[in-house]
Amino acid sequence: MSKNLNPSCKQCRAEGEKLLLKGARCLSSKCPIIKLKDPGKKGGAVRKRKKKLSDYAVQLREKQKVKRLYGLLEKQFRMYYKEATRIPGVSGLNLIQLLERRLDNLVYRMNFAVSRREARQIVVLGHILVNGKKVTIPSYLLRIGDVVEVKSKELKSVIGAVKLQKSSNPHWIEIDNAALTGRLNALPEVQDLEIDVKPQLIVELYSK
Repeated sequence: MSKNLNPSCKQCRAEGEKLLLKGARCLSSKCPIIKLKDPGKKGGAVRKRKKKLSDYAVQLREKQKVKRLYGLLEKQFRMYYKEATRIPGVSGLNLIQLLERRLDNLVYRMNFAVSRREARQIVVLGHILVNGKKVTIPSYLLRIGDVVEVKSKELKSVIGAVKLQKSSNPHWIEIDNAALTGRLNALPEVQDLEIDVKPQLIVELYSK
């Protein structure tokens, strides 16, 4: 299984904002993005771009940001885009909703892992059940009504992630922290994501 091996903090610095790729470190004062954006910290503020980006460059940056957010490579990401264009509706929203339906993303959203990378590992190791059946494929797409459950209730990494509670529970997901289960009740809108994403720019890029 191919994966992005680039350092997490380097990917965030490239986009100039937090992508929450490194779990607890991203939520602490040790996050490099916090240090760079705070003039009082060592290293000073984030450097401003010297020239205005072209439309193509803006579109490319948006695609790279979303790819890094979900931990995908170009071939995987393009596959999701092609599927999004086949589904009736707005292609940009379809793309985001497909990515949000990934099992590793839902495990992360349900606070069973501190990052999508850790969530992917938990799934591959067989610690996750979907509707009572073990699923070891991180890219497995859930449907509305599917239930995700942590198989081992004493898994230390999951217990630690739940205690950390990196974010408030998304309104489209029902979570039972005591039972370590979660249910996908709906699909999110673009504005529900933790960072500002403009999927229409990605559609414009791939449409050229």
